[in-house]
Amino acid sequence: MTGVQAWGSAIIPRPSTLELVDGMTRRTNENWVTPDPFLLGRRVAFFGVLGSGFLAVLNITTGLMGGSTSVLATGLEFAGDVLASSMVLFGIVFAARPPDANHPYGHGRSEILAGLLVGFILLAAGFGISYYSLQEVGLEHEPPAAYGLWALLVTILLKSTMAVSKFHYGRRIQSAGLVADGWNDAVDIISALTALTALGLTILDPDRFLDADHFGGFAVGLAVVFTGLRVVRDTSLQLMDTMPDEPLMIAIRAAALGVPGTLGVEKCFARKTGLRYHVDLHLEVDPDITVDAAHRISGMVRNRICNEVPEVADVLIHVEPATTSMKAGPAA
Repeated sequence: MTGVQAWGSAIIPRPSTLELVDGMTRRTNENWVTPDPFLLGRRVAFFGVLGSGFLAVLNITTGLMGGSTSVLATGLEFAGDVLASSMVLFGIVFAARPPDANHPYGHGRSEILAGLLVGFILLAAGFGISYYSLQEVGLEHEPPAAYGLWALLVTILLKSTMAVSKFHYGRRIQSAGLVADGWNDAVDIISALTALTALGLTILDPDRFLDADHFGGFAVGLAVVFTGLRVVRDTSLQLMDTMPDEPLMIAIRAAALGVPGTLGVEKCFARKTGLRYHVDLHLEVDPDITVDAAHRISGMVRNRICNEVPEVADVLIHVEPATTSMKAGPAA
């Protein structure tokens, strides 16, 4: 098939109604603003690193001083979170770099790769925590100190706030790495609750439940392993160019069909290259119009999709002649 293609700002410029002002994307002919996704993602990831770092120090110190395996295991998990969140932050920073000659689609997939590495870190940390927690099962020792419970309560409160924030902003800016980090925090809450229960049983009746604290640490490790498996699966699907959910594809087609001169959309594919999608679209127009007219229609379609569907970074349009029946319109 022959056709006219439009791709990138070298052929069809981005809509002139958008400008970046102080980290905010502003539509100059309207009165609303939306945060720059990369700036927002960096801020959320940075505070995630700070929060996990604080909890790692708190729980490792408390676990060592109080002799609690489950609290120490929770702290070791958070130390892994610091590394994971730092990688997400690095991925978002690198993904914000503009396209160049070697990366015409931009550097967005570095953010997805960061999410994948988070998954592998969780897997390794989970197996390590589970192994460590079982080393003293059956051995006689003093029961752990009760103040470890307070460290776990602080952990649950702070991690709940972090998880909600990462899920909210990660889905808002379509960040695989940030959502992966949010799942990590969500499992941290379950881990802390498990550790809290195990430590509570040990303190309540050390004669019967002395090993409960160790098994609590083991359960924390298993939860981390399963979270790592989920994160690896989700990010791998994105690296394999899995199509987005149907509502997004419907919105893209609707935006294209709303442009005067568009008679149909034959094919429409999308692949994620970081925080947003690149779209391949086959546009059907009147076969009797000039190449210049078809080019202008494709430009309007591209601009309208990018304006109305914020998840889309750019659109590659292949123009095709519409069939005779489509040109004639529906029968009376």
